[in-house]
Amino acid sequence: MELTFYGLKSCDTCRKSLKSLRDAGHTVTYIDVREDGIDAQTLAKFQCEFGQTLTNTRSTTWRNLSADDRKRPALQLLSMHPTLMKRPVIDAEGNLSLGWGKDVQAKF
Repeated sequence: MELTFYGLKSCDTCRKSLKSLRDAGHTVTYIDVREDGIDAQTLAKFQCEFGQTLTNTRSTTWRNLSADDRKRPALQLLSMHPTLMKRPVIDAEGNLSLGWGKDVQAKF
């Protein structure tokens, strides 16, 4: 199965999950949201699928935002700061998964 993987190279969870996916024989296209960016249409699709859970409010990026910035719409924030996105997002031929919990691990 071909997968598109949205994450960060500096994220331990992303590295671990990417290795597991490749070890399981999946072909993975890696998109680093910081280096490669993420287009507005893809972000909107993710937001539609995952709602508020897409924004990682426990991240360092979130903690460094001003109170005014935190009030901005989620899509605007994610466009400005793609590292606010909870990771990884895995697109398995149109079926999206968020994070690397046991439920997502079992899928792959």
